[in-house]
Amino acid sequence: MSSTEEAKRELPLVAIIGRPNVGKSTLFNRLIGARRSIVGDLPGITRDRIYGQAEWQGRNFRVVDTGGIVPDDEALIPANIFKQARTAIEEAELLLFIVDAREGVTPLDLDISRIMRTLHKPVLVVANKADSVRIAELTGEFHQFGYEDVYPLSAEHGGGIGELLDAITERLPEVEQDEKEGRDINVAIIGRPNVGKSSLINKLLGEERVIVSPIPGTTRDAVDSLVETIDEEHGQIRMRLIDTAGIRRKGKTTEMAEKLSVVMARKHIERADVVLLVIDAIEGVTALDANIAGYAHEAGRSVIIIVNKWDAVEKDTYTTNEYEQKIRDTMKFLDYAPIIFISALTGQRLVRLPALIARAHKARNMRITTGQLNQFFHEHLDQPRATISARSRLKVLYLTQAGIRPPTFVVFTSGTRAKLHFSYERYLINRLRESFDFFATPIRIKQKSRTRKS
Repeated sequence: MSSTEEAKRELPLVAIIGRPNVGKSTLFNRLIGARRSIVGDLPGITRDRIYGQAEWQGRNFRVVDTGGIVPDDEALIPANIFKQARTAIEEAELLLFIVDAREGVTPLDLDISRIMRTLHKPVLVVANKADSVRIAELTGEFHQFGYEDVYPLSAEHGGGIGELLDAITERLPEVEQDEKEGRDINVAIIGRPNVGKSSLINKLLGEERVIVSPIPGTTRDAVDSLVETIDEEHGQIRMRLIDTAGIRRKGKTTEMAEKLSVVMARKHIERADVVLLVIDAIEGVTALDANIAGYAHEAGRSVIIIVNKWDAVEKDTYTTNEYEQKIRDTMKFLDYAPIIFISALTGQRLVRLPALIARAHKARNMRITTGQLNQFFHEHLDQPRATISARSRLKVLYLTQAGIRPPTFVVFTSGTRAKLHFSYERYLINRLRESFDFFATPIRIKQKSRTRKS
């Protein structure tokens, strides 16, 4: 497949542009519905491009949070000001120019607007931090940039987001995705240095699989590989393996290598549907493993735990169970993630992996019908339960699915505004998982209270 054909199948891209501290990352997180934009104090992290996917009224598009638009000491807008964001800007069909409604027009905003007019791309001016009607009414001054529409909103609180999304989808081209597109699964292989991530990738690429095409990744060193295989249950499975090249650097200390492994893991997680967390069976599960796994869980990714080098471990009847229990004790938040014991070197048990990945991907995109949820409610929720402390009364009225990737459900309650007890949320999640096979996938529960009027 040529790079041109590959580009045609990509969803349209919207790039978020603006000077520092105007709320670009907050808007990015709001559009994609998750806290995924990375913030950190290691050099270069905050300037990296972060990609995500948004959905509005049945339309899907990609969003990229571009950092690095920072003036140097001598020139307000140096010639290379868009260096970090240039690739995203060139790929984007639409640019969101973010400004601060509270501060008004600044000299830096004006210089950025002049450069953006040279790009010959459609631009929407977004006046962020318009948290009140008074501030929103003052956003007319941003028309001096020369663009027709200005959209006042609050990325932090969500006000005005719907109007912006309407404008975005109106201006984006509709992409016809072929049948194969729906089956592409972004798979990130993450973990500490030297746990066998590269060996796992090489084995997946080399055994009974066809490399469709090399795809440039978001880092200079990494190149993703699109791989396809056939499974009896899932049919054709196409996996985009996100390369983890660059985690180890020669001459760096162990501490720096560990820091870098976390940074790279977070970058790869942002692009993934399914995450393979690789653990070294010889060294055992560590706090760093749990730390890296936590990012995948917080990002709402489906997770499969891979215990590599299992062929090198001396085993008896109880070894597997004892090892699995250690992982569960260390990563209690990943109780939904299956654990697979493999050898990337010999290929032991790797034949099962594509089917498990496809099953996890199907689960994270699963929508439960209203009829199924009503039946589930009557079977498991339509009865008094100790949902909060005994001092308060709380009744669950009904349940609805609010989103996918990961599956998110809203529980509507009456009585007080008290929070559902964590034990009830856990009960609900367990029953949902049992009833609908949300394999390897986190489930999010939100609560909305409806106080009865007298």
